[in-house]
Amino acid sequence: MASSLTKDSVRPGTPGSEKTFFGHPRGLATLFMTEMWERFSYYGMKALLPLYLVAPGGLHMTAATATAIYSVYLSLVYLLALPGGWFADRVLGPRKTVAVAGLVIMLGHLTLALPSSGTFFAGLGLVAIGSGLLKSNISTMVGHLYKGADDARRDGGFTLFYIGINLGAFAAPLVIGTVGENVNWHLGFALAALGMALGLAQYLLGSRHLDAQSSVVPTPLSPAEKSATLRKSALWAAVAAVFYTVVVVSGHYTLNWLLVPITIAGLIIPVLVIARIKRDKDLDRTEQSKMSAYIWFFVAAAVFWMIYDQGGSTVSLFADSSAKNTIFGWDFPVSWYQSVNPVMIMALAPVFAWAWLALARRGKEPSTAVKFAMGLVLIGASFFLFLAPLAIADGGHKAAAMWLVAIYFVQTVGELTLSPVGLSVTTKMAPAKYASQMMGVWFLAVTAGDATTGLLSIAGVDLNKTGIVAFQAVLAVAAGVAVWMYRKKVKELMGDVH
Repeated sequence: MASSLTKDSVRPGTPGSEKTFFGHPRGLATLFMTEMWERFSYYGMKALLPLYLVAPGGLHMTAATATAIYSVYLSLVYLLALPGGWFADRVLGPRKTVAVAGLVIMLGHLTLALPSSGTFFAGLGLVAIGSGLLKSNISTMVGHLYKGADDARRDGGFTLFYIGINLGAFAAPLVIGTVGENVNWHLGFALAALGMALGLAQYLLGSRHLDAQSSVVPTPLSPAEKSATLRKSALWAAVAAVFYTVVVVSGHYTLNWLLVPITIAGLIIPVLVIARIKRDKDLDRTEQSKMSAYIWFFVAAAVFWMIYDQGGSTVSLFADSSAKNTIFGWDFPVSWYQSVNPVMIMALAPVFAWAWLALARRGKEPSTAVKFAMGLVLIGASFFLFLAPLAIADGGHKAAAMWLVAIYFVQTVGELTLSPVGLSVTTKMAPAKYASQMMGVWFLAVTAGDATTGLLSIAGVDLNKTGIVAFQAVLAVAAGVAVWMYRKKVKELMGDVH
């Protein structure tokens, strides 16, 4: 990445003379590389997870159970982003929290690499905890690099950051997926641990380029608050330990005793958190108005991610059982489908960044609400497209790989109209009181979407059936039309945020 850092040919100390990363603050390079390696580890494991769960050489579960575990796991990852933001705001600050997160994620992948089904869920839990600590804080630190919500480089910076995410996500299935599927599942998980170790080392070496604000603990806990927090945490941990011990000893324990509470929490907690912030009397009238607008974006994102994240479960398991995974007669691992989305993002993200900037210069850039509406319509269209390979499979034939590639392509275009924009608008609209926590609130939209998928799977709904796929497609398009119809009202509520 050093070659991409440029320096203006003016004297040091002159405004504009600092080194940049494609015209952005140099700290973006550090966060770009850290996120790239973290995503390499995360997406590699994620590509393997549903396939490992159903494989005879893995845990040999049903597709419904695998989808439920996958969805609940993703829901938990994003649910924990909120306490991850709180931990940075009140205890360590974003910079130190991300370092701790990297270590926990690495230990989680190492636990998954152990050849024992007994340690499997412990490893998933560690990865979820570490990812929750990292997700909201690393995005918040990207926001710290830009001075003010009106910095014209801000959306472009988040788009570049998104490319870092997708570089790691692209390489991971090709490396980790191939080794996991064709050599040894647990060796694949071990490669994920190596990726996180490289990301952590890079972060520690390059963190000096981050903004000083990233080291600040905005609202540190007082000694009394620390004691109270530790007591409450210990109490709830003890209650959970006693409850599950009784369930196991009595012989009533099944996997649903673990999955159902997390799923319900994933649906209830987002609502409670949004309601608590909205009722906070410390927020002034402008912040309250922005939160009202933000609820529109939150609900839209929840519907979007409910469908989008099934690309790694519902669509992937369909590919495993009902698709011809060949190109020009050459067979490839099912996990490779998970590289389609990131490679398309890397190709299209610069085009979108350029297009938004060019339209902004002409005063014609679509509003945030319109971009969200576009994302919802496109994610709905991807599942309308999914109906074709489902019909082919129902006819007793294997669907061509290009059907699935087309689904991922449409989802990618939808993602680029919604996800980077959502990250950016969250940092712009966040009330000052909540800082890092607000990025965790954005990730709760993913939690709600994935928890819905998990609940459907636990209830026995076959997500690969034509009816349920069509219903989700109609729901997304209808939500997109609703956001578009109320775009002017949302824009008015956003106030000075554009």
